[in-house]
Amino acid sequence: MTLSVPLEKGRVVRARAPLRLGLAGGGTDLSPYCDEFGGAVLNCTIDRYAYCFIDESPDDLVHFIARDIAAAEAMTPDPTSIKGASLGIHAGVYLRMMRDHAGGRMLPLRITTFVDAPPGSGLGSSSALCVAMVEAFRELLGLPLGLYDVAHLAFEIERIDLGLAGGKQDQYAAAFGGANFIEFLANDRVVVNPLRVSRAVLCEFETSLVTCFTGVSRRSDAIITEQVRGMSHDAGNHLESMHQLKADAIEMKQALLRGEIRHMGDILNRSWEAKKRTARGISTQLIDNLYDTAMGYGAIAGKVSGAGGGGFMMFLVPPQSRMELIAALNAEGANASAVQFTSVGAESWRADAV
Repeated sequence: MTLSVPLEKGRVVRARAPLRLGLAGGGTDLSPYCDEFGGAVLNCTIDRYAYCFIDESPDDLVHFIARDIAAAEAMTPDPTSIKGASLGIHAGVYLRMMRDHAGGRMLPLRITTFVDAPPGSGLGSSSALCVAMVEAFRELLGLPLGLYDVAHLAFEIERIDLGLAGGKQDQYAAAFGGANFIEFLANDRVVVNPLRVSRAVLCEFETSLVTCFTGVSRRSDAIITEQVRGMSHDAGNHLESMHQLKADAIEMKQALLRGEIRHMGDILNRSWEAKKRTARGISTQLIDNLYDTAMGYGAIAGKVSGAGGGGFMMFLVPPQSRMELIAALNAEGANASAVQFTSVGAESWRADAV
């Protein structure tokens, strides 16, 4: 028997959540550091998104479709079949939402997703995808969930239900959007502080920024595992580096609010050196070469966004030198471009299916 889907015939729910650049403090949102010392992260969302579309299944099966990685699968609507899905985030979100918010009903749905960045980008793409999916279900089921609820639910699905390694900043950045100073405290307390940055400062920062995909997608599991291991042992240098990353996030926030782009570059470089000391493999020969190339073409600072090992890098450069820097990085085989900041987080709407 077909279960009733809370969606008008011929209509689809759509949702999107932005990806982010991690400016400072990345890693301090990991347990056990944030539980014991409190973490602090500064990030900004950018004009790249994770998307989720939900419509009624055409054949009473549950369909998971990931357009960006050309993956699709169909299963009978029962927990055993869904748990065996290869698209783990899709399965995790579906099972949690059906269990907790649909009365245990396994609705026959078609869930289609794609992301404006490759997997392992360092832009928080997997968490943004999870947030976009939770937001789509919130709209579909008419759930009274706020932004903190959406972010925390996405965090639990990724880190607890699916056991994926990582911190907490990406889910909250994707849910809230904009420039945020986010504090991570004991007992799963998170405080998102939206920054009221003047338009002139944001324009200057945006015009000074270059993002660069290294061409290498990375799995962050090993790096994060080593970082967590360092926090769990009394590794003095490691802990000092973590404290430096947290202090840099606080100082970077003040520099951004004051529009001190040159000082932001100094903090970015200092933070990059501290980050490299928290685990092996954060930097590679390719990353070092791209960093050196950028410095040779006028960049004042640079670092990887995310755990490291590959994915995206970001550079600050005087605006008049930005095009030369982009051309130089592309000549090295990377994919460099400008980027724009966004101010809106996860959002959803209903539309006619096409």
